[in-house]
Amino acid sequence: MRNRILEAAKQEFAAHGLAGARVDRIAAKAGANKRMLYYHVGKKDDLYLAVLEGAYEKIRAEERGLDLEHLDPPQAIRRLIDFTWNYFLRNPEFLALLNTENLARARHLKRSTKVKSMHSPFVEMIRTVVQRGVESGDFQASVDPVQLYISIAALSFFYLSNSATLSVIFGRDLLKQDAKDERLEHMIALVLAALTGKSSAVFGRHPAEPVRTPAHQTV
Repeated sequence: MRNRILEAAKQEFAAHGLAGARVDRIAAKAGANKRMLYYHVGKKDDLYLAVLEGAYEKIRAEERGLDLEHLDPPQAIRRLIDFTWNYFLRNPEFLALLNTENLARARHLKRSTKVKSMHSPFVEMIRTVVQRGVESGDFQASVDPVQLYISIAALSFFYLSNSATLSVIFGRDLLKQDAKDERLEHMIALVLAALTGKSSAVFGRHPAEPVRTPAHQTV
């Protein structure tokens, strides 16, 4: 029941934001009533925070399965970018939740006792990849893993969250498959060029390595 409530709440908050979300709709979609909802999760703000924590838990769990430590550093970065881009495409509600919480200045996320601890192993994983790249001579210099991840996420997030307005401004459909493929290759080339000091042209049109996803998940 708790899982059904959280899934229904995720869809409701993603579609309507925190202010527009209705507990009655969440309960109905979950096949519950409000009393059951409050029993299993709590009031509306508690439910929203549980959804946020669950959203971060999900992406961090999948990132841990990328096996970056066993790839050569440039390929590890390529896989991370490919995963981040495709995760955002597969989970538009995650972007919607982030937009909602940023508008709230992370007021609810600050209450979380879980989120910060989720990110530490992931940051260390990226740090290790960068250090290996510097030691092997693949990368020119070490970079802050947090800054690197923020840059990768930003390259994906801004494009997708603003695709409607950008498509109108530039007169092209940025969500057509060929446009999305072009964007992914551009991001990979841009980041690897920054890390290696080589021209971005070197990294263009490289077949993306498939990203492993949990067996229960379809892409």
